[in-house]
Amino acid sequence: MKKINRLPAIFLTYIAIVLPFAGYAQELDLGPLKPLIGSWKSVDPGVDLAPGRTDSAVGEGGPAVEPFYEVRTFELAATAVNASKQSLVAVYYKQEVFRVRDDAKFHDQRGYLIYDKDNQMVYNTYCVPRAVCVVAEGKAGAKMTLAAPKRGIAESSFMSENATTQDFSMNIDISADTLRYSQITKLNIYGKDFTHTDVSTLKKLP
Repeated sequence: MKKINRLPAIFLTYIAIVLPFAGYAQELDLGPLKPLIGSWKSVDPGVDLAPGRTDSAVGEGGPAVEPFYEVRTFELAATAVNASKQSLVAVYYKQEVFRVRDDAKFHDQRGYLIYDKDNQMVYNTYCVPRAVCVVAEGKAGAKMTLAAPKRGIAESSFMSENATTQDFSMNIDISADTLRYSQITKLNIYGKDFTHTDVSTLKKLP
């Protein structure tokens, strides 16, 4: 009897699912998010203004200024339809932020930038490993302001009681090879309000 070669099931699954999506992905309209696909790095130190820790030089809740550099990677993630009405395409991103003074990573963020072509909206939805997640939204464009709507912030019970995030907004300016942003995170920590800010400019890597 002639032997019949059979392709492994996992390979057949790859052919049936991954390859068609890869081809389709090339045709997706990412709107203002299209230039982001790829890797980016700071060209000059960004500036982080955060509340100082109890044992810091500025004291508990004092204004701690930290120059930083960062690396971001953006890649196509998936499409989705919400409530049979809203069609979305998502770009996944990974952000890693390092202190200039010792190259230690002090911020790690994973999220999605999501484009709604029909309504010309962009959403930034992300989580950080402090048990905090944020959704911000705004009108699509090369220059955008994305702000957290009502119920746009989720956090653990500990953070709600000790370092709650009250609001978040960011301005972002995207071009073919430059990404600029500034963001404001309003906190209540150590029993008082604090405005945590970040400003950075990145260049696209070859």
